[in-house]
Amino acid sequence: MSTLCQEIPRKPPEDQEPPVNFGVVVSVRGSVVDVRFEEHLPPIHSLLRAGDEKEIVIEVLAQRNAHEVRGIALTPTQGLARGMPVEDTGGPLKAPVGKGILSRMFDVFGNTIDREAALTDFQWRSVHRDPPPLARRSTKSEIFETGIKVIDVLVPLERGGKAGLFGGAGVGKTVLLTEMIHNMIGHQQGVSIFCGIGERCREGEELYREMKDAGVLPNMVMVFGQMNEPPGSRFRVGHVALTMAEYFRDDEHRDVLLLIDNIFRFIQAGMEVSGLMGQMPSRLGYQPTMGTELSGLEERIANTDTGAITSIQAVYVPADDFTDPAAVHTFSHLSASIVLSRKRASEGLFPAIDPLQSSSKMATPGIVGERHYALAQEIRRTLAQYSELKDIIAMLGLEQLSPEDRQVVVRARQLERFLTQPFFTTEQFTGLAGKLVSLKDALDGCERILRDEFKDEPESALYMIGPIGEVKKKTPPEKPAAEAKPDPKSKPDPKSKPDPKSKPDPKSKPDAKSKPDAKSEPDTKVKPTADTHES
Repeated sequence: MSTLCQEIPRKPPEDQEPPVNFGVVVSVRGSVVDVRFEEHLPPIHSLLRAGDEKEIVIEVLAQRNAHEVRGIALTPTQGLARGMPVEDTGGPLKAPVGKGILSRMFDVFGNTIDREAALTDFQWRSVHRDPPPLARRSTKSEIFETGIKVIDVLVPLERGGKAGLFGGAGVGKTVLLTEMIHNMIGHQQGVSIFCGIGERCREGEELYREMKDAGVLPNMVMVFGQMNEPPGSRFRVGHVALTMAEYFRDDEHRDVLLLIDNIFRFIQAGMEVSGLMGQMPSRLGYQPTMGTELSGLEERIANTDTGAITSIQAVYVPADDFTDPAAVHTFSHLSASIVLSRKRASEGLFPAIDPLQSSSKMATPGIVGERHYALAQEIRRTLAQYSELKDIIAMLGLEQLSPEDRQVVVRARQLERFLTQPFFTTEQFTGLAGKLVSLKDALDGCERILRDEFKDEPESALYMIGPIGEVKKKTPPEKPAAEAKPDPKSKPDPKSKPDPKSKPDPKSKPDAKSKPDAKSEPDTKVKPTADTHES
């Protein structure tokens, strides 16, 4: 009993110890804050809070000496001044995880920003976690169907892999991402997590509304760190989304689709943080630690024995320069690279994916099968030949090509148009109903085009359709219209036969007129010439 009496009064002081560690602001330079602690120095990644209502949040990134730490503010630092007290929270940045976070929208601190009811059925988990060990990773390679023809046929995605959408501004990265969300949640019983890093606030609001209207919000979580927020917030929002994805993979054993828009903004936020911390920049102004920061995020996206996180990431390419260090470092982590072409977008070929620059590690006979691989190679070969012939066509014209080359051009142009597709997310802009095409239908269509089954069809009949069977629906109205013209000419001929036979008998007056008709009778009998004319 004496020991119990001694233990009971000790617990309240232990509960009060973590918030007792207070420091003082030494200097504030933009988002960089130096804080002095006399007793206990907080470890790296600890969260500090300052301000009257503890609204200013600082993350420790460096320990300068035995009593000072340097941190980056995750919120605006207005009102922060030297000498103000700072409280050590005693832990790192945490994210909410659990079933209760589905259909909700969050900021980097785990606060809901959708103006709905308070969160229930959730717990907090640190955003700084290690990637799964190699022993737990799955070694299977499975295809992840998207329902988009050009991706499934030429650039197949891997279940549990990482795919990148590379392109400059305004070529359709975000539209392609939202279409994939629509297709995935509708047809696969998984969870989708959308992470917006440094993109426009308007896009987040539109995405939320579209997903709500489409009825896919109950299986979706959205996390945003938009371009108007400080660099520290944009730098950490990717880790928050990954922590939520890892919960569904490891605890719920579900497949997760993680969409990141835009991974370049994550690198850019790291570059800003690095510059503010006083690190010497490397080539083209990027941070010297870019490789380790990117791999720390990308290596957590993995396929394990309990579930898979399949990631599709939009990658902004500065000035369409694919040799930029940000694009080069991102390429090395991806299993599929989908390159969006401004030239194809200007021609109206949407999705504007360049089939010759895009590539996938899954496009091998052992994974996709012999038929799929052979077809994809034939399509690439045809499109490559067409791109080589474009200069000759521009200078000399199509007539100067050999018959074989002319046939290649016809096939390639038909393939280009067949690989376009109307999207569900752009119905209000295009007026065309969205199409979801299975891999089998997409392969059958490409095979039939390569066999010249549609060489007599106009190219427009293959533009913006779903399966190849829809070509038949477009062209039949033209043929009856062409056949309808000769019909009225041939109808008076059979009418002229009954006229001389039926009319002269009841009426005697037209007999005189009937005589010439009688002469014309042999003409009607000789009418088989009309049949020969028709033939």
